Amino acid sequence: MSLLQGKTALITGASKGIGRAIAQKFAEEGANVAFTYLSSVEKGQALEEELAASGIKAKGYRSDASDFQAASELIEAVVADFGRLDILVNNAGITMDNLLMRMDEEAWDRVINVNLKSVFNTVKASTRTFMKQRSGSIINMTSVVGIKGNAGQANYAASKAGIIGFTKSVALELGSRNIRCNAIAPGFIETEMTAQLDEKTVQGWREAIPLKRGGTPEDVAELAVFLGSERSSYITGQVIQVDGGMLT
Repeated sequence: MSLLQGKTALITGASKGIGRAIAQKFAEEGANVAFTYLSSVEKGQALEEELAASGIKAKGYRSDASDFQAASELIEAVVADFGRLDILVNNAGITMDNLLMRMDEEAWDRVINVNLKSVFNTVKASTRTFMKQRSGSIINMTSVVGIKGNAGQANYAASKAGIIGFTKSVALELGSRNIRCNAIAPGFIETEMTAQLDEKTVQGWREAIPLKRGGTPEDVAELAVFLGSERSSYITGQVIQVDGGMLT
């Protein structure tokens, strides 16, 4: 039997990269998949068609997770369309990098809102459904940068560190209702974005990683499947790094 058979998952920011890989892996494991996109409309529509073709129920929603009201309406729509919600993956995120001396207020606020406030929005909106079902798995995407920091990414690091504290707090609050909350901290993951970087720079990063390679979106997706499944039923409040040993 597939690991996620009969479950319904919602993944924010799934039109490309890690989010897309998670949606694909969830579908492979039998989950019905709801997902969001915002600017990548064509990619979102293409993903919906791809997932539906695999035989599961799939639907994409154009929604801004950083908007509190929009997130509430999203959760209501998913539960109405699918009948339930078992797994919430908070993957939506952006970067607006700059040195602190050059970072303006807009860059700070935008990254905090999209990366951190969005997690509060969707978790708060879905809690009632999870509590009614007395089950649920919340998976929040943080980063190794949220653990160790990074020059030029004060806003991004703060947002990802905030997700870690939020995750641990939610795990404590909701554990008695059989609702689990964990975080995944990817390291250097090779995506469409990193493919545009200078090969020499990328190779230097690979060499600095103990496993001597960058991660793939599928590496992250495999962990998300585990955390969404019953095989991780006694795991909550954890931050699991997928970084090839980068931060050891």
